[in-house]
Amino acid sequence: MKNFANPFHTPTHRQPARKLKIAVVGAGYWGPNLARNLQASPDWDLMAICDLDIGRASKLAATLGEIPVVESLDELLDTVDVDAVAIATPAHTHHGTVMTALRAGKHVLVEKPLADSRAHGLEMVAEAEANGLVLMADHTYCYTPAVLKMQELVQAGSLGEILFVDSVRINLGLVQPDVDVFWDLAPHDLAILDFVLPGGLNPAEVSAFGADPLGTGRDCVGHLNFRLPNDGTAHVHVNWLSPTKIRQMVIGGSLRTLVWDDLNPQQRLSVYDRGVSLDRQPKSPGERKTNAISYRLGDTWSPALQEREALSQVVEELAFCIRHKREARTGGASGLRVLSVLEAVTRSLGQDGQAAEVAGAELETSAARLERVR
Repeated sequence: MKNFANPFHTPTHRQPARKLKIAVVGAGYWGPNLARNLQASPDWDLMAICDLDIGRASKLAATLGEIPVVESLDELLDTVDVDAVAIATPAHTHHGTVMTALRAGKHVLVEKPLADSRAHGLEMVAEAEANGLVLMADHTYCYTPAVLKMQELVQAGSLGEILFVDSVRINLGLVQPDVDVFWDLAPHDLAILDFVLPGGLNPAEVSAFGADPLGTGRDCVGHLNFRLPNDGTAHVHVNWLSPTKIRQMVIGGSLRTLVWDDLNPQQRLSVYDRGVSLDRQPKSPGERKTNAISYRLGDTWSPALQEREALSQVVEELAFCIRHKREARTGGASGLRVLSVLEAVTRSLGQDGQAAEVAGAELETSAARLERVR
């Protein structure tokens, strides 16, 4: 699939089409949210809930109007007619589950991260492409009105040249049994950066520092750093141990600075027309030392946002891409770029924070691919 869906497409002028059929695999934490949005969607018929815990699946199904339940993916594929499956199971199960669904000819929406390794992700993407199927990562934040507006402002040049990104995602959260805090929380911020930044998420190397002060066997607090083009820098802070919950990203540009505060529904986005002004033209070392720095003290404004549950747009995007044979804005390539950074993070942690190269430089960024098909 070489075409991308328009990141800002709306269903206003859609032609009537038959509903697509889908099943949810996994009735734990995220599965109920997917099931609820699929059940409410005009694009989908929710055909079944699949979970090894049949009691948990039955409990979820009862809240949706007695949807049929099955215990295994094989049973689902053998007995229920579906066009797609939405997978909400632990990351280490994604590869086997997704590959089984793709080989059965089903389109797939899979919870973040795309897989538990880049190698597994590459296999999944290759299988989907070989069979002409949609493989979509549920990077939910990329479908929020706030992040869509962030992308619009950044890629329109409203912030100017991006100088820095500072992202904080901390809360008093559950220590996960199979992943560290980077693999649990950082995929959200990395997916947002891949979607928002003009060149996508494409660092050559990353440095990561983690800590496990509770002795859990995995990092509970972490800091991730990498370079942006033009000597900019990005920092992502993730933490399971904070008594306060913060979901914030600051994107600083040469013209303006954008602040996203996801926990402030009255003002999720703020644009600051103030900051440091510095002539960036090449100068001799002597001239640079004497170069005067000035400060802009302009206005602050908040873009108007139409509130809408992001998952409703996720399931709408999945249907749109299946019907029009297009790649989703958070398709396999986006999921692979996030995986590549996460694997480099793990390598850096094993090297006491030394920089680790990010695999996958041969992958095109989302921005480059979008430009080619326009």
